[in-house]
Amino acid sequence: MNTQRALLIAGLSSIALATPAMAQDGSAFTGPRIEGIIGYDSVRPGSTTDIDNADDIDQSIDDVAYGVGVGYDFAVGGAVLGLEGEWIESEAKTNYNTTNLTNFGVSNIDAGRDLYVGVRAGVPVTPSTLLYAKGGYTNARMNVLATDNTTDVGTNVDLDGWRLGAGVEQQFGQNFFGKVEYRYSNYGKGQFTAPSGAASDRFDVDLDRHQVMLGLGYRF
Repeated sequence: MNTQRALLIAGLSSIALATPAMAQDGSAFTGPRIEGIIGYDSVRPGSTTDIDNADDIDQSIDDVAYGVGVGYDFAVGGAVLGLEGEWIESEAKTNYNTTNLTNFGVSNIDAGRDLYVGVRAGVPVTPSTLLYAKGGYTNARMNVLATDNTTDVGTNVDLDGWRLGAGVEQQFGQNFFGKVEYRYSNYGKGQFTAPSGAASDRFDVDLDRHQVMLGLGYRF
């Protein structure tokens, strides 16, 4: 995982340090925006909790994710800065199996909603193309099903973490735009909520999330 993080940080740095000569007028990318988002979602235990020597156990959960995003961008010189938020739902989950709870390294998992709020900074490389980097806070919910082969117990765990990403946005006409982006999230804190509503103390976790998302939106 360290190599992936290093490559992502290097990519974000190259965008942030893009030369002024490369930049266009950023005014075409300013104002409020709303977008629909869909793409690939993959979650797995991080490097401190995964089972590195168990090649026969697939610890990752992978499937489609979809949702909505909103944001507001403004031009600063030749750059574009913005605030943004997202609500994503994921279909990623393990297959329920009462005889093998080692899958995913914890138990049976059904990924739920994924909230994100953060900032982005971009450089228009053409009058209609924006190259950007993003980062911020993410909160994910995982639905956990545990069993002793007699009694099933369902709980939710809310996970707090951070996200970094990079992407490209392309304008279509005056108001519509499309984008593609990759983002990496790491969750380091968790809290269980029982069916009764009682919440546990916060505890340490290590989960990695990789997403490749497509977006289609409208800028007002």
